Amino acid sequence: MGIQRLNHAVLYVRDVGRSVDFYRGVLGFRVVHQLPGAAFLQAPDSDNDHDLGLFEVGSGASASDAGRGSVGLYHLAWSVPTLSELRRHEQLLREAGALVGASDHVTTKALYARDPDGLEFEVSWLVPADHVTAQLRSEVAVLPLDIDAEVARWGSDLVGMA
Repeated sequence: MGIQRLNHAVLYVRDVGRSVDFYRGVLGFRVVHQLPGAAFLQAPDSDNDHDLGLFEVGSGASASDAGRGSVGLYHLAWSVPTLSELRRHEQLLREAGALVGASDHVTTKALYARDPDGLEFEVSWLVPADHVTAQLRSEVAVLPLDIDAEVARWGSDLVGMA
């Protein structure tokens, strides 16, 4: 039996309440269990017990140096079903001051953002497998993301890969 999917991720954060507010307010996660210094959240359309665990380490914790001065996780990526959802998330992330980038990786359309502790994550839409041609698969690129152009190409409600 092979691995099927990522079941959940756990993040160390300075302030659990602040992080819960962010993930609930911006990404729509819901709290499924909370105790002092910890919270377990579930993504809006997930069937996991929880998708994100948050553990508080306090306000004195230093920023993650992963990728700059140490090894570590770069980011987590969550997918949305349609380009209209990706557009909605772009607006929510922009309004929250969290959006830090947007890229077109040919078969993946990605928004990059940071949570209140500066931990990076991605929200993406993936071209459905039955639309990925050999030509698309051979294109390796990182281009600026133009969601309007992608909607014109794929439609706003085409359901991408989960």
